[in-house]
Amino acid sequence: MKNLKTYYILIVFAFLAMFSCADDFVDVASPDENSEDFFNTEQDYQDALIAAYDYLQATAQQFQVAEIASDNTLAGGESATDTPGIQEIDDMIHTPTNNILRNIWTWNYTGVNRTNYIMEFKDKIDFPNKTSVIAQTRFLRAFYYFELVKWFGDVPLSIDKRIQFGDQFTIDRTPKAEVYALIEEDLIFAAANLPYTQSQTGRITKGAAQALLGKAYLFQDKFTEAANVFEDLIANGPYELLPSDIAPLMWENEYENNIESVFEIQYSDVDGGSYDCFQCLEGNYAVGFNGVRGYVGPVFDFGYSFNVPTQEAVDAFEDGDIRLDYSILDIEQWIADHPGASYDETAGYEQTGYFNRKYIARLGDANRPDAALTNPNNTRVIRFADVLLMAAEALNRGGISDSRALGYLNQVRNRAMLGNVSTTGTNLTNDIYKERRVELVGEGHRFFDLVRTGKAVGTIPGFQAGKNELFPIPIQEIELSGNRWQQNPGYQN
Repeated sequence: MKNLKTYYILIVFAFLAMFSCADDFVDVASPDENSEDFFNTEQDYQDALIAAYDYLQATAQQFQVAEIASDNTLAGGESATDTPGIQEIDDMIHTPTNNILRNIWTWNYTGVNRTNYIMEFKDKIDFPNKTSVIAQTRFLRAFYYFELVKWFGDVPLSIDKRIQFGDQFTIDRTPKAEVYALIEEDLIFAAANLPYTQSQTGRITKGAAQALLGKAYLFQDKFTEAANVFEDLIANGPYELLPSDIAPLMWENEYENNIESVFEIQYSDVDGGSYDCFQCLEGNYAVGFNGVRGYVGPVFDFGYSFNVPTQEAVDAFEDGDIRLDYSILDIEQWIADHPGASYDETAGYEQTGYFNRKYIARLGDANRPDAALTNPNNTRVIRFADVLLMAAEALNRGGISDSRALGYLNQVRNRAMLGNVSTTGTNLTNDIYKERRVELVGEGHRFFDLVRTGKAVGTIPGFQAGKNELFPIPIQEIELSGNRWQQNPGYQN
């Protein structure tokens, strides 16, 4: 739904101060709408819903940074001081003053507030499509809260009410179990009230709600609940894996929103942007930042060489796995295969010779006004392959059915032109984990997979047990709360 975010709804946070004056003849009615008086037509709700969708696009950075936080990639960039916040997360030395983490906190809470604005006035009027609007709204709220819980653990929780200035002095961080409970309620409602297909591409669907619900269960080790949701989605949803001969193309723009896409964030190159406001962009700027520094040649556009895969990530692929070539770009081999192509071999920091081929800029975009900011490449947040692997994990780790788990795992392997595995128990668990790494490399899942399965220590360089499972609450937020919020363990000093 490239046109879902084509304008900004400024009224979402237009909280007007009502000035008074002793001389009432100077009192003039404001030409702006008061947020309390806004929801009077269906179009008002639809406009507010577009505003809630709007901040999905700001998550481009956090998916990129999540990959860098794992053992799959290094920060890269121009130098060791290029975007220090990302460099610190890569080295696991981030602190509560990290500006990237402040972005993740602020932008997701903006999304939460925009959804809660709709929910606060959900009963003001009735209209024919109201249930659909509320269902989409509740999915979006669940998604933003899920991201916040993943990154920060216990977070302030507001339900059906905006967090307004001054509330930070009375609202506390809520135990993540309570936040997950709201996430589950929202997603169950969304799944029950949305169709599998929408008339407008990019709108939230029943399948997206089921997939995120199953993932939320999995993150809580609720394996039976997760397996039930995933298997219902697999059996009744419209999704399937792209065939092996088409799979290498799934990351090209013309294959966006394909039969394998369950939840995809839409981007476009129809509108420009600024380095001063990444959250304002229409384009996927993480894609531009991932590209090859100084590249000239076919297929790809230049980039800023961030998020570079490690040799270990490359070596995780089995011989004959077709995913390696369309997941990771070996720039030296590419140059050798394409006479006339070149790149700046001397530029960049921590360069490994590999790049995230799934999310690097392609030629042919409008590039207005800056090619690094206006990439139209969608973020595939949840793919059907991910659903199959999560279902396999839930069935296996929950002791429900290793045979069904093997079936889902082998579907993904066979698509990659690999043979079946026939393991059971813990060996099967490890096979599923290995498959998740190579299937989803470059997509921002690895760090949180390692954390939730207890495998981050000793796997992610610099990762400290009891600390790095969560990221620190931004210090500015704690100070704004009057220091009533306790910092996450390990980040107090």
